[in-house]
Amino acid sequence: MSTTHSPTQNHLLAALPEAEFARLAPHLQLVPMLLGDSLYEPGCQLQHVYFPTTAIVSLRYVMESGSSAEIAGAGNEGMLGIALFMGGDTTPSSAVVQTAGHGYRLPGRLMKEEFNRGGLMQRLLLRYTQALLTQMCQTAACNRHHSIAQQLCRWLLLTLDRLPSNELIMTQELVASALGVRREGVTEAAGHLQAAGCIRYRRGHIAVLDRAGLEARACECYAVVKKELNRLMSDVR
Repeated sequence: MSTTHSPTQNHLLAALPEAEFARLAPHLQLVPMLLGDSLYEPGCQLQHVYFPTTAIVSLRYVMESGSSAEIAGAGNEGMLGIALFMGGDTTPSSAVVQTAGHGYRLPGRLMKEEFNRGGLMQRLLLRYTQALLTQMCQTAACNRHHSIAQQLCRWLLLTLDRLPSNELIMTQELVASALGVRREGVTEAAGHLQAAGCIRYRRGHIAVLDRAGLEARACECYAVVKKELNRLMSDVR
């Protein structure tokens, strides 16, 4: 069964006026994003920006020991590579595909040119950057003050918002790596959610059965991130 791909599956690209989208469309390259693929490495010069459509990418900070934790995620609501138009050109974090799918790649030079035109793309990207900063700040606070079970609920809900179905192809090892916690903690928290009927877990797959149950068990961090994203992106002119 063939899958139809379109740049407008990404919400930022879909929000562009026809003239701005037409300038970028010929240069948008559909790329597969495989589980575990690294789009950026810490300190590397960024050459492209990415607009995920069906994939989800985890932004992670890697410690000297090699351990890492997710500081934010990006899916069809956003993009990867804000350092290019913010003037930094490099980033201390890595970008790793957490859910396989597709996205569109655009040369960084063209992204800078479009941003510097000062049109709607610039305003969209600045709003999205603010939403991303909110997500990073809330993730840091959540990891410090809330239980693994609450963090897991937040993470599952944010992931669900970026997918067309209620099933995640994700191992507990990868979830633990994203949250920066021990696998045993995720196993225990997932077991409680499964016993409560919120999820069904089998190796490599997490099916969400009761979203309302997840929302009731999540901390306030999910709602804060979701509300701010909706506020910032709902009325951009």
